Amino acid sequence: MNDEKVIQGLKNEDRKTQQWLYDKYAPILLGICRRYVKVMEDAEDVLIDTFFKIFTNIHQYKGAGSFEGWMKRIAVNESLMLLRKNHNFRLTVEISNVEIVTKSSALDTLQERDVMALLQKLPTGYRTIFNMYVVEGYKHREIAEQLNISINTSKSQLILAKKRLRTLLADQELGDVG
Repeated sequence: MNDEKVIQGLKNEDRKTQQWLYDKYAPILLGICRRYVKVMEDAEDVLIDTFFKIFTNIHQYKGAGSFEGWMKRIAVNESLMLLRKNHNFRLTVEISNVEIVTKSSALDTLQERDVMALLQKLPTGYRTIFNMYVVEGYKHREIAEQLNISINTSKSQLILAKKRLRTLLADQELGDVG
Protein backbone atom coordinates (compact mmCIF):
# COMPACT_ATOMS: atom_id res chain seq x y z
CA MET A 1 0.00 0.00 0.00
CA ASN A 2 1.53 3.37 -0.98
CA ASP A 3 1.53 6.43 1.26
CA GLU A 4 -1.20 8.23 -0.69
CA LYS A 5 -3.63 5.30 -0.31
CA VAL A 6 -2.76 4.96 3.38
CA ILE A 7 -3.24 8.66 4.04
CA GLN A 8 -6.55 8.68 2.19
CA GLY A 9 -7.68 5.57 4.09
CA LEU A 10 -6.76 7.22 7.38
CA LYS A 11 -8.62 10.38 6.44
CA ASN A 12 -11.66 8.19 5.71
CA GLU A 13 -11.19 6.51 9.13
CA ASP A 14 -10.89 3.12 7.42
CA ARG A 15 -10.25 0.53 10.15
CA LYS A 16 -8.38 -1.85 7.82
CA THR A 17 -5.98 0.92 6.84
CA GLN A 18 -5.47 1.85 10.49
CA GLN A 19 -4.76 -1.80 11.35
CA TRP A 20 -2.36 -2.14 8.41
CA LEU A 21 -0.47 1.00 9.47
CA TYR A 22 -0.30 -0.17 13.08
CA ASP A 23 0.95 -3.65 12.11
CA LYS A 24 3.62 -2.20 9.84
CA TYR A 25 4.90 0.67 11.99
CA ALA A 26 4.24 -0.33 15.62
CA PRO A 27 7.62 -2.10 16.02
CA ILE A 28 9.52 0.86 14.53
CA LEU A 29 7.67 3.47 16.58
CA LEU A 30 7.89 1.38 19.76
CA GLY A 31 11.66 1.27 19.26
CA ILE A 32 11.72 5.07 19.20
CA CYS A 33 9.58 5.26 22.34
CA ARG A 34 11.85 2.75 24.12
CA ARG A 35 14.90 4.90 23.44
CA TYR A 36 13.31 7.63 25.53
CA VAL A 37 11.08 5.81 28.00
CA LYS A 38 12.64 3.33 30.39
CA VAL A 39 9.61 1.28 31.45
CA MET A 40 8.19 -0.93 28.70
CA GLU A 41 4.58 -0.41 29.79
CA ASP A 42 5.05 3.37 29.62
CA ALA A 43 6.62 3.05 26.16
CA GLU A 44 3.62 1.01 25.05
CA ASP A 45 1.30 3.72 26.39
CA VAL A 46 3.26 6.32 24.46
CA LEU A 47 2.95 4.14 21.35
CA ILE A 48 -0.83 4.06 21.72
CA ASP A 49 -0.88 7.85 22.19
CA THR A 50 1.29 8.16 19.07
CA PHE A 51 -1.11 6.16 16.93
CA PHE A 52 -4.08 8.06 18.36
CA LYS A 53 -2.39 11.33 17.31
CA ILE A 54 -1.56 9.93 13.87
CA PHE A 55 -5.15 8.79 13.31
CA THR A 56 -6.83 11.92 14.66
CA ASN A 57 -4.39 14.46 13.18
CA ILE A 58 -3.84 12.92 9.75
CA HIS A 59 -5.35 16.05 8.19
CA GLN A 60 -2.34 17.99 9.52
CA TYR A 61 0.08 15.98 7.39
CA LYS A 62 0.65 18.21 4.36
CA GLY A 63 2.88 15.88 2.34
CA ALA A 64 6.04 17.86 3.07
CA GLY A 65 8.68 15.30 3.98
CA SER A 66 8.14 11.59 4.37
CA PHE A 67 5.01 10.24 6.00
CA GLU A 68 7.14 7.83 8.06
CA GLY A 69 9.27 10.75 9.26
CA TRP A 70 6.11 12.61 10.29
CA MET A 71 4.97 9.59 12.33
CA LYS A 72 8.42 9.22 13.93
CA ARG A 73 8.37 12.88 14.94
CA ILE A 74 5.02 12.29 16.67
CA ALA A 75 6.52 9.30 18.54
CA VAL A 76 9.45 11.43 19.72
CA ASN A 77 7.17 14.28 20.77
CA GLU A 78 4.81 11.94 22.65
CA SER A 79 7.80 10.36 24.43
CA LEU A 80 9.06 13.81 25.41
CA MET A 81 5.61 14.78 26.68
CA LEU A 82 5.62 11.78 29.02
CA LEU A 83 9.13 12.61 30.21
CA ARG A 84 8.27 16.27 30.80
CA LYS A 85 5.21 15.19 32.77
CA ASN A 86 7.12 12.70 34.93
CA HIS A 87 10.58 14.28 35.26
CA ASN A 88 11.85 17.70 36.15
CA PHE A 89 14.67 18.43 33.72
CA ARG A 90 15.54 21.57 35.63
CA LEU A 91 17.04 19.48 38.41
CA THR A 92 20.23 19.00 36.43
CA VAL A 93 23.67 20.33 37.13
CA GLU A 94 25.05 22.75 34.59
CA ILE A 95 28.74 22.53 33.85
CA SER A 96 30.78 24.59 31.45
CA ASN A 97 34.13 24.31 29.80
CA VAL A 98 34.45 20.62 30.54
CA GLU A 99 37.21 18.82 28.74
CA ILE A 100 36.88 15.09 28.48
CA VAL A 101 39.76 13.00 27.25
CA THR A 102 38.47 10.30 24.97
CA LYS A 103 40.10 7.06 23.98
CA SER A 104 38.51 5.60 20.91
CA SER A 105 37.65 1.97 21.31
CA ALA A 106 35.59 0.34 18.61
CA LEU A 107 33.21 -2.30 19.88
CA ASP A 108 32.41 -4.13 16.68
CA THR A 109 30.40 -6.74 18.54
CA LEU A 110 27.83 -4.31 19.92
CA GLN A 111 24.36 -5.09 18.67
CA GLU A 112 21.21 -2.99 18.79
CA ARG A 113 19.91 -4.76 21.90
CA ASP A 114 23.24 -4.08 23.65
CA VAL A 115 23.05 -0.39 22.79
CA MET A 116 19.43 -0.26 23.97
CA ALA A 117 20.43 -1.93 27.25
CA LEU A 118 23.22 0.61 27.77
CA LEU A 119 20.92 3.54 27.00
CA GLN A 120 18.38 2.23 29.51
CA LYS A 121 21.07 2.42 32.20
CA LEU A 122 21.42 6.18 31.71
CA PRO A 123 19.48 8.59 33.91
CA THR A 124 16.41 10.01 32.20
CA GLY A 125 17.95 13.42 31.46
CA TYR A 126 21.12 11.96 29.97
CA ARG A 127 19.18 9.41 27.89
CA THR A 128 16.71 11.99 26.61
CA ILE A 129 19.35 14.52 25.55
CA PHE A 130 21.54 11.78 24.02
CA ASN A 131 18.62 10.43 21.97
CA MET A 132 17.51 13.86 20.83
CA TYR A 133 21.00 15.01 19.84
CA VAL A 134 22.72 11.85 18.60
CA VAL A 135 19.84 9.74 17.31
CA GLU A 136 17.19 12.26 16.26
CA GLY A 137 19.60 15.01 15.14
CA TYR A 138 18.20 17.90 17.16
CA LYS A 139 20.47 20.88 17.84
CA HIS A 140 21.11 21.98 21.44
CA ARG A 141 18.96 25.08 20.89
CA GLU A 142 16.03 22.89 19.77
CA ILE A 143 16.51 20.50 22.70
CA ALA A 144 16.59 23.43 25.13
CA GLU A 145 13.34 24.79 23.70
CA GLN A 146 11.60 21.38 23.70
CA LEU A 147 12.58 20.55 27.28
CA ASN A 148 12.48 24.11 28.64
CA ILE A 149 16.10 23.98 29.79
CA SER A 150 19.15 26.08 28.97
CA ILE A 151 21.42 25.30 26.03
CA ASN A 152 24.29 24.76 28.50
CA THR A 153 22.22 22.18 30.36
CA SER A 154 21.62 20.35 27.11
CA LYS A 155 25.33 20.43 26.27
CA SER A 156 26.39 19.31 29.74
CA GLN A 157 23.86 16.48 29.82
CA LEU A 158 25.18 15.24 26.47
CA ILE A 159 28.77 15.37 27.71
CA LEU A 160 27.82 13.52 30.88
CA ALA A 161 25.76 10.96 28.92
CA LYS A 162 28.71 10.22 26.64
CA LYS A 163 31.03 9.95 29.62
CA ARG A 164 28.63 7.55 31.39
CA LEU A 165 28.25 5.47 28.21
CA ARG A 166 32.04 5.22 27.90
CA THR A 167 32.20 4.01 31.49
CA LEU A 168 29.42 1.49 30.91
CA LEU A 169 31.14 0.26 27.73
CA ALA A 170 34.46 -0.09 29.54
CA ASP A 171 32.77 -2.01 32.33
CA GLN A 172 31.10 -4.25 29.75
CA GLU A 173 34.44 -4.89 28.00
CA LEU A 174 36.03 -5.80 31.33
CA GLY A 175 33.11 -8.12 32.08
CA ASP A 176 33.56 -9.85 28.72
CA VAL A 177 37.28 -10.34 29.33
CA GLY A 178 36.94 -11.55 32.92
